[in-house]
Amino acid sequence: MQRLKTRPQFQAALAAGTAARTAHFALHRLRLAPMDMPPTGPDSSPQAGQAQALFGVGAPAVWLGAMVPKRWARRAVTRNTIKRQIYAVAAGFEARMQPAAHVVRLRAAFDRKHFVSATSDTLKDAVRAELQQLFAAAERRKPAVEAAP
Repeated sequence: MQRLKTRPQFQAALAAGTAARTAHFALHRLRLAPMDMPPTGPDSSPQAGQAQALFGVGAPAVWLGAMVPKRWARRAVTRNTIKRQIYAVAAGFEARMQPAAHVVRLRAAFDRKHFVSATSDTLKDAVRAELQQLFAAAERRKPAVEAAP
């Protein structure tokens, strides 16, 4: 699994649309096709051909990025903990993920009254459980494989 690193990569994946959602997370997916085939289907956007150049040439791979804004996780230790959980859970789903650019975005704060510590085992468990639901939901929403003419 390769990690998204540049702003244009994140922007391209975010523009493609949402593949799955949970209470706190959203998964955005930009389907990557081989360079000789233009991307089509519900997970591709009109700019997908241009965006595809951001992810290299050759066989498509699984790309992943994590966005944890300060707005929803004020403490750096919490943001880093959530990002680590995102990459750890995604590594378990890597074999089942389609070749695409994925961005997991935190879209709501975890209740600080319930999770008092900036990083705790209960927070990690809650984040991990929700991320597993997110990736499982995205796996169920895989677009149909297109038949070759």
